[in-house]
Amino acid sequence: MHRVYKYVLPDVERELGQLRRLAEGIPDPELRTQALSSMDSKKFHCQGGGVYAAANLEHRHILIPLIVALQTISDYLDNLCDRSTSLDADDFRLLHQSMLDAVNPEAPLQDYYALRSEKDDGGYLHHLVRTCQLQAATLPSYGSVQRHVTELVGLYADLQVYKHIRKDLRETQLLAWWERHRGDYPNLQWNEFAAATGSTLGMFMLFLAASEEGLSEQDAAAVKGIYFPHVCGLHILLDYLIDQEEDHAGGDLNFCNYYEDESQLANRIGLIVIRAREDVEKLPASRFHRMIIEGLLALYLSDPKVRHQADVRDVSRKLMKNSPLTRLFFLINSIWIRKQRA
Repeated sequence: MHRVYKYVLPDVERELGQLRRLAEGIPDPELRTQALSSMDSKKFHCQGGGVYAAANLEHRHILIPLIVALQTISDYLDNLCDRSTSLDADDFRLLHQSMLDAVNPEAPLQDYYALRSEKDDGGYLHHLVRTCQLQAATLPSYGSVQRHVTELVGLYADLQVYKHIRKDLRETQLLAWWERHRGDYPNLQWNEFAAATGSTLGMFMLFLAASEEGLSEQDAAAVKGIYFPHVCGLHILLDYLIDQEEDHAGGDLNFCNYYEDESQLANRIGLIVIRAREDVEKLPASRFHRMIIEGLLALYLSDPKVRHQADVRDVSRKLMKNSPLTRLFFLINSIWIRKQRA
């Protein structure tokens, strides 16, 4: 936490400050609104992702700009798709091609807005893509992780396309997508797989792994398998857990609504917590990654949204039962940070 407060958060703030200045100059008013809104409402995504740089401070000058740029693309595109006047799957697919290009240092830039009416962002999205490409290319072992990062980004893009199309088509498309992948994840339910694909943590973990010299492709595959699906799935299921009331009011799809009842929801998330913990024990710096898991639980379950939803409150109590000291520390820390912001 000393590293996070002294080095990571100030560096993340600096990166976001530079990107905000670019976003403020976006000519198209709608694109400008969504770019700035994504930074205002989802800043903590970049701050959370930046924590991975605390595990290798020597390479934070690469890791933080890379993580912040990729997460900013993700949040910006999520806003564009969520608040879009379009329901065109091809439009959403082309927008998210920018994320695939961002993790491929050799990819040429494209017109990612070609299928929508709002087009002029003054080079904002191209800047984000190029930042990712340049930083990724300087990671010592990026060649070993690139294929696995691309796979995770591809799954993320699939999810964003299927969950933002017409409401009457969403579940059909998501279930057909799951059928193509279910053989690889026999212990997951379809909604848990979909949730796991919505996390960027696996990508950031692979960036961290690539910051070490001599990482083999075999090791990179192992790292990807350790983070995906359980750590990634836990991340997004917790996010959906606290957003249930909000999503219901907005008519948005929520993957926590596909369990039979509150008891099954708590049991399944609890099981994913156990599996995530078991998975990260295979990593050399397992204590750091165990800290990530406990931090996720504390951060989401201390959110003020939990207090206003009786069912979520009950699930939270079950998940927090017998919490280790690490999680209790992050719980107190999360509450304190929110009070300071308020």
